[in-house]
Amino acid sequence: MKKYLITGLLIWIPLVITLWVLKFIVDALDQTLLLLPLEFRTENWLGFHMPGMGALMTVVIVFLTGAFATNLLGARLVNFWHQVLHRIPVVNSIYSSVKQISDTLFSSSGQAFRRALLVRWPHEGMWTIAFLTGRPGAEIDARLVGDYISVYVPTTPNPTGGYFVIVARKDVIELDMSVDEALKYIISMGVVPPNGKVHGK
Repeated sequence: MKKYLITGLLIWIPLVITLWVLKFIVDALDQTLLLLPLEFRTENWLGFHMPGMGALMTVVIVFLTGAFATNLLGARLVNFWHQVLHRIPVVNSIYSSVKQISDTLFSSSGQAFRRALLVRWPHEGMWTIAFLTGRPGAEIDARLVGDYISVYVPTTPNPTGGYFVIVARKDVIELDMSVDEALKYIISMGVVPPNGKVHGK
């Protein structure tokens, strides 16, 4: 009986959590309908609220914005808008930081996490999975002796929280596993091991 109960839980728990997350996202995006005049809302012309319409409208707006920004006129307007925001005190620092992060994460040419690594963390006798993010800035690199890299050490099971550290390249081990495999391994708290092999092993 215990075996059947556990099997049932393993089937239902991922499904319920997935549906709950999807519902949360759709409900959050549906709030964009509040930006519309009352006569354009689904309650007015359908007689009831249509779930998902806000999510659909958000996707359409994002798509149209991207299409507009890729033509010559749109690119000029976007560039003008960036210049305006960069000249506003306080807004400038926030906007610049967020834009750099979003460009790195979502740009088709950018790579937020380049490689999965093994690093000693939190002390010499322990290892954890981390991600290569690049090289230290010019000023920092000039003050370090040797070859150093910038590394992000995520927390488990929520990899969006973590630590940015600078370590010597000789003190890390590059892994053959993909970034996606490494993230799954971290989120599962080591329960779902990847099939990758360590370089040089």
